[in-house]
Amino acid sequence: MSEQQPKIPQTKPRFSATFDESTMSEIRRAAATGIYDIRGAGAKRKVPHFDDLLFLGASVSRYPLEGYREKCATDVVLGARFAKKPIHLKTPVTIAGMSFGSLSANAKEALGRGASAAGTSTTTGDGGMTQEERGHSSILVYQYLPSRYGMNPDDLRKADAIEVVIGQGAKPGGGGMLLGQKITKRVAKMRCLPEGIDQRSSCRHPDWTGPDDLEIKIAEIREITDWEKPIYVKIGATRPYFDVALAVKAGADVVVLDGMQGGTAATQEVFIEHVGIPILAAIRPAVQALQDLGMHRKVQLIVSGGIRNGADVAKALALGADAVAIGTAALIALGDNDPHWEEEYQKLGTTAGAYDDWHEGRDPAGITTQDPELMKRLDPVKAGHRLANYLAVMTMEAQVIARACGKSHLHNLEPEDLVALTLEASAMAKVPLAGTSWIPGVTGF
Repeated sequence: MSEQQPKIPQTKPRFSATFDESTMSEIRRAAATGIYDIRGAGAKRKVPHFDDLLFLGASVSRYPLEGYREKCATDVVLGARFAKKPIHLKTPVTIAGMSFGSLSANAKEALGRGASAAGTSTTTGDGGMTQEERGHSSILVYQYLPSRYGMNPDDLRKADAIEVVIGQGAKPGGGGMLLGQKITKRVAKMRCLPEGIDQRSSCRHPDWTGPDDLEIKIAEIREITDWEKPIYVKIGATRPYFDVALAVKAGADVVVLDGMQGGTAATQEVFIEHVGIPILAAIRPAVQALQDLGMHRKVQLIVSGGIRNGADVAKALALGADAVAIGTAALIALGDNDPHWEEEYQKLGTTAGAYDDWHEGRDPAGITTQDPELMKRLDPVKAGHRLANYLAVMTMEAQVIARACGKSHLHNLEPEDLVALTLEASAMAKVPLAGTSWIPGVTGF
């Protein structure tokens, strides 16, 4: 009988931290196709975010408010700096700009219905104003973009506010994309484009080269709208202190600040993941710019990029924002990435919760598509009701937190109510590391 051979320990395969499976897959895809990858949605990498902050609820040193007896207000007024008709919202949660073209007409209608039921505003996008959107949005913000697609003075006057878009969080410094399969006859007519041909929007406005020209453009828009409409300026989060300061000096009533977690209909993935900064890192410099100019709360700050729940809303307001805007979360509330369509997501090579090929126009949920048959799957009435429910829950969650901190209005939340769980979040949000009084770069040990 031969002697039994000793067993050799089996080692587990080790992937490189630099060249992980996803990275190697992308290298192979790029080598095979010779083109960069395009997708929708926002950044998927993990970055410091609102989850890295916690609230300090009231106890002995502060009294909480009774939920059913003591009022905690949630309303916000936007645009009172210069506009004759500022906007008054019941909730500080607004709907971000998403275009007809990237979204179906039913989706735009549903957004309007849901926002109106919740007492807040919705926003157009690159491509102009649709009848469905204006007809079902009690408060509609009209985006004025570099492309000027669908822009006309009549629609400017029909809107309740104008948002001059300089950039967005998913692609600051970059223009939009809309592939030919989504440019139907109606979309092409609204944008004055040839039907079925890929479109790339400009990355900058054609008629100005700096903040002085922005000031001139804002003055022109005010004249067109008889100084009635609040003028927003939207910027992607890159250099928030200077960009916010320049927007205020140019005459903005409201500044919209969009972090890198903010979504898009379509752009290069390398752009989404590697350009811009997280919204958590952008809020405090933006607020500081407003404070240095004596304009905090006089010029309102709306922040967006990865807002998901009432806790995120409360934290953004505690850091100094006046309101927030949601985009991706609103689409999920309508029915985007719903497991109900899992079988069809599988056929597209993905799964519910991960689908981001919004540019292809094959969305099974009927939201990011112009396919007539797919669009029929989204009932705008039911979808709008779901969005209204979601907005109500977000508002109530923010109220619960504010009451627990002893605040009678969401805008009374302040940085002192927060602590951070990580060094990065502490440094970015400029609040103490939990259990200490230390803020990296601000206070001593």
